[in-house]
Amino acid sequence: MNYSQEPIRDARSLGIPKMLLLGLQHMFAMFGATVLVPILVNSYFHGEGLSVQVTLFFAGVGTLFFHLISKRKVPAFLGSSFAFLGGFATIAELDTGIFAGMTYGEKLPYACGGIVVAGLLYLILALIIKIVGVHRVMKFLPPVVTGPIIICIGLSLAGSAINNAQTNWFLAFVALAVIVVFNVWGKGMFKIIPILMGVVISYVLALILHAVGMTNPGGAPILDFSGVASASFIGIPDFFICKFDLTAILVMAPIAIATMMEHIGDISAISATVGENFIEDPGLDRTLIGDGLATSLSAAFGGPANTTYGENTGVLELSKVYDPKVIELAALYAIGLAFVPKFAAIITSLPASIIGGVSFILYGMISAIGVRNVVENQVDLTKSRNLIIAAVILVCGLGFSSGLTFHIGGTSITLTALAIASIAGIVLNAILPGNDYEFGKNPHGDQNRGVSIHS
Repeated sequence: MNYSQEPIRDARSLGIPKMLLLGLQHMFAMFGATVLVPILVNSYFHGEGLSVQVTLFFAGVGTLFFHLISKRKVPAFLGSSFAFLGGFATIAELDTGIFAGMTYGEKLPYACGGIVVAGLLYLILALIIKIVGVHRVMKFLPPVVTGPIIICIGLSLAGSAINNAQTNWFLAFVALAVIVVFNVWGKGMFKIIPILMGVVISYVLALILHAVGMTNPGGAPILDFSGVASASFIGIPDFFICKFDLTAILVMAPIAIATMMEHIGDISAISATVGENFIEDPGLDRTLIGDGLATSLSAAFGGPANTTYGENTGVLELSKVYDPKVIELAALYAIGLAFVPKFAAIITSLPASIIGGVSFILYGMISAIGVRNVVENQVDLTKSRNLIIAAVILVCGLGFSSGLTFHIGGTSITLTALAIASIAGIVLNAILPGNDYEFGKNPHGDQNRGVSIHS
């Protein structure tokens, strides 16, 4: 689709049929990663986690809302954020304060409430950027802080990947291998959708093995279609209202540091791809507001956090069609799929071993992306200040496995490892002399600051 032609900024010139196909291409690009988030969260909450239907609905609605706020100028799709997976996993296992004795399903609304607050933090950053400028703000959030935080996000989830993968190592390895092959050697569109290909191909293999009577090593069936059989073809997504608790907020809110930097990196990357400076017009403050409010809206009614997707930026580069209307079509497709429970049930029948294989590489790549943040932004770790900041963040993020629980006025509050690491990193960066980071000095580094596996 227009792979060798000049960039097209008004897709209407291609005609309606081609516009519809281009929108479908963008939907496929976001689909695998977007639906994987609720599948992974369900594994943390033992089947009582996020709904695939609600996730798709708010991916579409959030994208349309973002386009409205950004004056329909930025061709970005907002899919599910991987950065908050560690927060979901932490809240699922909380057993202090009000969470003592709760079922997994009862804890989920509080996790979503924490994300609502995290999304609202975008508005604060947007206001500060509007008042003092992006360069001054980024002095407090350089890659020496955000890079190690992202490393901690990925490594904190490693145990979950192993637990799922070991239910059937063969299927887990197939899922992992397919993702690696398409990510490294894939061509065209296939290079942009490695997660989707890993899920689809390993799921087809699971269907074949199940059909010939094979089981998991422990004797359990490879697939369970009971949910698929009972699901209707048309239905309303399972929305619910979030709840708020300070401990859950303190689990989720610090993750916004990583996702806000991801947003800035993605907007920089989209600007470079399209050849327009979206940081100036419509302005980084507007794009942050759109992303943050879309995230809060999603979580308020039972969805995950949203984030701008590098996968769809890859499609822009591939197709050379830069019209935001094409992205809006993909958003409408996602909303339509949200009202097909049968489709969602098929997705949630994905075996735990395949989830493990996908997350095996996904969590490792999140951590590796944190390393890339540090390397591509040319952080000098021969400087004592940088080495100290990175070291303290890593030890706090990985060492405080149970967090810190304290009581204020009879209320039990838990600071998670990531919260402690984030606070320590920001404070050390602010007080230690020698902070020479300047946003915009290394544009390539600025573009690679997010939790996105698109290469």
